[in-house]
Amino acid sequence: MSGGSSKPPVPVAIVGPTASGKSALGLDIAERLGGQIVNVDAMAQYRGMDIGTAKPPVAERRGIIHHQLDVLDVTETATVARYQDAARADIERLLGTGITPVIVGGSMLYVQALLDDWSFPATDPLVRAGYEQQLADIGVAAMHRLLAEVDPQAAATILDTDGRRIVRALEVVELTGKPFAASAPTIGEPRWGTIILAVDRDTAALDERIARRTGQMFTDGLVAEVEALCEAGLREGVTAPRAIGYAQVLDYLDGTIDLDQARELTFIGTRRYVRQQRSWFRRDHRITWLDGGDPDLLTTAMGVVGSD
Repeated sequence: MSGGSSKPPVPVAIVGPTASGKSALGLDIAERLGGQIVNVDAMAQYRGMDIGTAKPPVAERRGIIHHQLDVLDVTETATVARYQDAARADIERLLGTGITPVIVGGSMLYVQALLDDWSFPATDPLVRAGYEQQLADIGVAAMHRLLAEVDPQAAATILDTDGRRIVRALEVVELTGKPFAASAPTIGEPRWGTIILAVDRDTAALDERIARRTGQMFTDGLVAEVEALCEAGLREGVTAPRAIGYAQVLDYLDGTIDLDQARELTFIGTRRYVRQQRSWFRRDHRITWLDGGDPDLLTTAMGVVGSD
């Protein structure tokens, strides 16, 4: 399956909750297969958002090429549709040259948009602007309640703090006359025959890793990173300033919370996101689950990859 094999390469996707160990396994598998990494973490697309996204430093990438990493400025809006087009083009190009794409990350919608047949409903700037103004007027919690009235299923799957996705769901419902979920893909054979692995850990162990990682981010200079990004226009962005960790540090810089609260709220937000990731990915029957604490993780993973 590597570039030197006579067998055509098949992509390998490594998904699952934050802090489970996906990045390290992705590097190991890419190194073993002579592959290249395709990032599928929405916030890791942003240049300069390094510490808070746990982006692997260049020196630790083992010379392996990474795609869809550092491709957006913080003033640009990250969209699933843009990512879908760009990442699919990267993968097609790699496959065409006999290189195995190793897809690594945990952004749920991005994974599904990449691997499933998903055509995005059209957008209407006037409808979108109306809901965005309503969001500004009444707040995200009230908008979530509005969504629950018109589309309970969408409200159940979208966080009540995610104003952007709430607005998008309301827009789609209005434009299509159908529930937001009706525009989502059905889970079938994954694109390119991709082998999908997920890394998870015992909940207590994962919580401990999240707490440790969160503390390390602040020790490593997350506040200074956010301050520098503010100079680059972070506050003017739509998606970047809402990233977990960055939003909390911005609140700290604004004086609404103290540093200890910023750290605690980052941990709580990450842990909540992890629960959502786990629930989402557990619904996908195509995934082979791996224990991130397995001392023979790479061997186990390669056993699955090699069995295709």
